[in-house]
Amino acid sequence: MKTPMLEGVLFFPVTPFTDAGEVDLAALHQHVAAGADAGPGGVFVACGTGEFHALDVEEFTAVVRTAVDAVAGRVPVYAGAGGALGLARRFARAAVEAGADGLLLMPPYLVDSPAAGLVAYVRAVAEETSLPVIVYNRGNARFDEHTASAVAQLPTVTGFKDGTGDLDLVARIIPAVRESLSASGKEFQFFNGMPTAEASQPAYRALGVKLYSSAAFAFAPDISLAFHRAVEEDDTQRVDALQRAFFHPLVRLRQRVPGYAVALVKAGVTLEGSKAGPVRPPLTSLGAAEIEELAAIIAEGRAVLAS
Repeated sequence: MKTPMLEGVLFFPVTPFTDAGEVDLAALHQHVAAGADAGPGGVFVACGTGEFHALDVEEFTAVVRTAVDAVAGRVPVYAGAGGALGLARRFARAAVEAGADGLLLMPPYLVDSPAAGLVAYVRAVAEETSLPVIVYNRGNARFDEHTASAVAQLPTVTGFKDGTGDLDLVARIIPAVRESLSASGKEFQFFNGMPTAEASQPAYRALGVKLYSSAAFAFAPDISLAFHRAVEEDDTQRVDALQRAFFHPLVRLRQRVPGYAVALVKAGVTLEGSKAGPVRPPLTSLGAAEIEELAAIIAEGRAVLAS
């Protein structure tokens, strides 16, 4: 299978909700279209930032279809899938129906599993469609170099995204996977999937991981793109300045309350003039003082761009 390789900043849009808690498809279309206009390398809809965990299959299908329509073929659109095996298969099929170009496979719910079971889970979902699959290493889906190599050899698995932050393990997974695929010549990509991934991207890049999730792109694409350029050009002065002024304060705010990795992105989208609405339970939205703090962080980031 020949799959186009991703490059550039990866955009993870939010899923806007109305005050009544319904999916706001018109706001989603506007949000995704504006993001696509800014120039990401790919759009990952209904994933972690898009509150995949809170969507039913019908909502998910409508969200993915809306995003595909808004992107209009400019870049690949990947959709989330995961959870209970039966649901994960349904989400995979729904992504095909909605026109997605690939899947980001999230962890199964609740249960821990042995290595063989985790590989079997990935295989079962990956076999449901012909879409390329990026496997997400986080939560209770923890891969080592052996299981990562095993899933990398599945025909439709084309990427491995790390959300654990265990750089020692990632440093062992990357060469193990590459060696396992050397005979086939299969193209395969690695991703930094940490929350506020820019904060850790210099460390991941040192391991050869150039791709990363950018939640910040959803509300501050100018800052996100400027940081990406600085990293790619080895402009350490600009990287350090953006880290200190924007990304590190963003991390500190994000870590204050569980679930703020999503909630602060929605607040940022709203601050920038687009409808995002509240998060769905069990997540909680930012308070007024925290929204003011976020606005100040965004302003500080843009001050660096202007300097």
